[in-house]
Amino acid sequence: MSVAKILNKSVLTVVMGAIAVLLLLPIVITFTNSLMTEQEIGINYGPIGQMNKAAEGRPNPFVNLKIVPDQVTLEQYGKVLIGSPRYLAMFWNSVFMVVPIIAGQTLVAALAAYAFSKLQFRGRDPLFLVYVMTMLMPFQVTLVPNYMMADKLGLLNSTNAIILPGIFAAFGVFMLRQFMLDIPYAYIEAAKLDGAGHLRIFYKIIMPMIKPGMAALVILLFVDYWNMVEQPLIFLDDPFKQPLSVYLSRINGETGIAFAASMLYMAPMVLVFLYAETYFIEGVQLSGIKG
Repeated sequence: MSVAKILNKSVLTVVMGAIAVLLLLPIVITFTNSLMTEQEIGINYGPIGQMNKAAEGRPNPFVNLKIVPDQVTLEQYGKVLIGSPRYLAMFWNSVFMVVPIIAGQTLVAALAAYAFSKLQFRGRDPLFLVYVMTMLMPFQVTLVPNYMMADKLGLLNSTNAIILPGIFAAFGVFMLRQFMLDIPYAYIEAAKLDGAGHLRIFYKIIMPMIKPGMAALVILLFVDYWNMVEQPLIFLDDPFKQPLSVYLSRINGETGIAFAASMLYMAPMVLVFLYAETYFIEGVQLSGIKG
């Protein structure tokens, strides 16, 4: 290996390492600060703009950002999990919204993707184009029609106003169709010669071959809907029905609880990713090759 290649590799390693540190630093700060005592958090994160005696009475626009706590404690986690029952209630609100959306959209997307990729019918490609166009529209564009439909169906202030549109979203169909397009049609023809119908072909042949894509879709959907804020604020008037993401956005003046709640909030996403990491990476790579 030449000196130039070694140098380029070293520079690339340093740059990627620096980017990784910058990306991980907020998470590290959140974790370490969640282990501080309430007094230490109050000292380090007092009101911004408080008078700084060391600066001759001028306002201090910065907090005292600190990574290593003076004393490690689980006090803030106890306040969140035991002293704040609303946190656990809204946590389960999030679970009861996100799990049906993921399960429903994955199933619907897989069936629709099979139809759009392996079945022949008139207007298939134009219909798919129109279907995908809905995915390109931002949430704000479809907000008014969705609100009007939810109102007409009597779904306002109900979690179904969030779950049903999530189940029939277009993203999963588009993603899984990319995987199914690369599956040779010869497999389906051979199964038909053996007397298999479309339902059996779908479950016995197609589903096992798109496991990486399904895993990648589940992770992406979980991250997306676990972090949703706009939909609950608009469709749910009852604060006791809102998910955990809304709870975190409304924590004011409780910095210590905010750190601990943020770490607990991130935990399910990290666990889901670690559990399906191999499938996720393979699914993203295959999706990139096929797209």
